Amino acid sequence: MISGAKILVTGATGSVGGSLARYLTPHNEVWGAARFTDPARRQAQEEAGIKTVRIDVGSGDFCALPQDFDYVIHASWMRAGLDQLQEAIRNNIEGVGLLMQHTCRAKATMVVSGMPVYTPNPDPAHLFAESDPVGASSYAFAPTSPYSKAGVEAVARFCARAFDMKVVITRLNSVMGTPRSYPEGVIRSVLGGHPIMAPHERNMQSPIHIADMQWQLEPLLAAASNPAFIVNWGGDEHMAVQDWVKATNEWSGKSATVQVHSVPGAPVANAADPTLRQSVTGPSRIDFWAEFRAIYDRVAAEDDPGAGDFSGMAVRKTS
Repeated sequence: MISGAKILVTGATGSVGGSLARYLTPHNEVWGAARFTDPARRQAQEEAGIKTVRIDVGSGDFCALPQDFDYVIHASWMRAGLDQLQEAIRNNIEGVGLLMQHTCRAKATMVVSGMPVYTPNPDPAHLFAESDPVGASSYAFAPTSPYSKAGVEAVARFCARAFDMKVVITRLNSVMGTPRSYPEGVIRSVLGGHPIMAPHERNMQSPIHIADMQWQLEPLLAAASNPAFIVNWGGDEHMAVQDWVKATNEWSGKSATVQVHSVPGAPVANAADPTLRQSVTGPSRIDFWAEFRAIYDRVAAEDDPGAGDFSGMAVRKTS
């Protein structure tokens, strides 16, 4: 476990950034950076022991942010439509470069990218490897994501070389164990009687639990290099969203269906090859199906477990 370090986590109000910041706080000096438009969320971070700082990454104004961090975890992200393309470029692409310039003295910097960077493969069972082609995808829910993520990676790679930094770029898969996670959304959709939409009849995923992400931080940061080290950040198990729905139906007695809604130019699945990451971190520790059942039991015990409509999450996740 990392200890005694000064660490910056951007995107501190997000489910991933916030979870990683809280995990690191007991043994480190953790700074959480975000826009903090909701005072209650900022207060919650501070009560957890995180030093909060309000910044707009795209502005390049970091006067409130120190430069002497040991580690930087850049998890900030703006999801946007094409009508916000210029703002997305400013925040996601220019922002990462400006931030890395400011914190270039860090021992290691992690830049969180994601699976939308990959060019789609027609085979739903294909495990995307780090060497696969990138940058030619179409995402209906967040159409700027493929281009933004390719841009983020390009700028991060440039910064590693230009500022002599050690950088690791992680291509994040589906996450579970956080509030409103993708697998939990599917469970809630089934219990609420909503059909689930997916871009293929076998919409494969490689979910990773936030608890695995937390302990994997240390070896991944240790693997940061110059040129930047690029690695998938997903789980070791691969299964289709349809399998999640089938299991939830069996446990609940529901009969939710999965509606296939393909999108031209969009990926049909989201599974990632874990081989390179396993060579750095070793195998993941959380069993997907045991945790999925635990999430189901927790959600099913709520007074209104199906509140909200999560039916489109599968399509939004991969298209």
